[in-house]
Amino acid sequence: MVSPIMRARAAGIAAGLLADAVLGDPQRWHPVAGFGGAAARFERITYADSRWAGTVHTGGLLTALAFGGVAAERAAARRGPLATATLTAATTFVAAGGTSLSRVGARLSHLLDRDDVDGGRLLLPSLCGRDPSVLDAAGLTRAATESIAENTSDAQVAPLLWAAVAGVPGLLVYRGANTLDAMIGNRSPRYARFGWAAARFDDVLNYVPARASGVLTAVCAPVVGGSPTAALRAWRHDARRHPSPNAGVAEAAFAGALGVRLGGPTQYAHELEIRPTLGDGRSPAVADLRRAVRLSRAVQTAAGVLAVVVSAAGRSGRRACPRELRVPVTGRRPCRGDAGGSRRR
Repeated sequence: MVSPIMRARAAGIAAGLLADAVLGDPQRWHPVAGFGGAAARFERITYADSRWAGTVHTGGLLTALAFGGVAAERAAARRGPLATATLTAATTFVAAGGTSLSRVGARLSHLLDRDDVDGGRLLLPSLCGRDPSVLDAAGLTRAATESIAENTSDAQVAPLLWAAVAGVPGLLVYRGANTLDAMIGNRSPRYARFGWAAARFDDVLNYVPARASGVLTAVCAPVVGGSPTAALRAWRHDARRHPSPNAGVAEAAFAGALGVRLGGPTQYAHELEIRPTLGDGRSPAVADLRRAVRLSRAVQTAAGVLAVVVSAAGRSGRRACPRELRVPVTGRRPCRGDAGGSRRR
């Protein structure tokens, strides 16, 4: 049978998504920012230019999140389904970043429509870590489109799927790993070794969600006049050439769905990367950035529905017993593990 706790989890995910859609990210006292600050302070103690030190740093922080999540979810479960739904809703609200992603993308497209390149350069760091000072309008448009594609998976699809299958602990560990990857998972001289564990663990956690995002992108492609076949074709042909095993899937699927070409020279603060091209269309224009925002919103909605359905379909884990084994008089079914008395579950 479907567990009341699983139904409460599904309701909590739905409520958290509704709150995110209405409010967006908290502007002050954001828990994710608080975690980032704590991680930075912990780094002062753990940092060494080695993979082992980075593994200890990453493992310690994520283990703390996992234990905290388990403790919170068990405490909520003891209080009943309403407490579980409330906890899940609050955690989903602070962990999901899809609404803010879409709003920033829309704002950037408005600035570029008005030829406000300086304003676009100031806003771009809200989307990605590239050096905006070297980008013109076309470069800003491409960078924003790629970031919308990648972060649709990272900031919305992945946390929702982890919430659905692993509850609050899974959601906290995923968001923590993704935050650490953003902080130390880059290839700068300081973090080339120390950030290795954070980057690899984030790759593992995003492997399935990125591919779910690719499928949802293909399904939602007609929303922006795109072709599901083109999205799947770009994913199949181009994603594996991207340096990231997961970002390549999301960006290639978006490129195919939008009918544009992404990739090429990509300037970060610490290095210039020559990215492979994804898709075989034209270079993205500002109108395509607006379409990317619409496509992202459609994928986010589909991911939310999928997460709620997966959660609601979860079972309690209680073993069912055959009807014919029902004991006369008491009507109690002797399940495995019962021996002379009832067993708490």
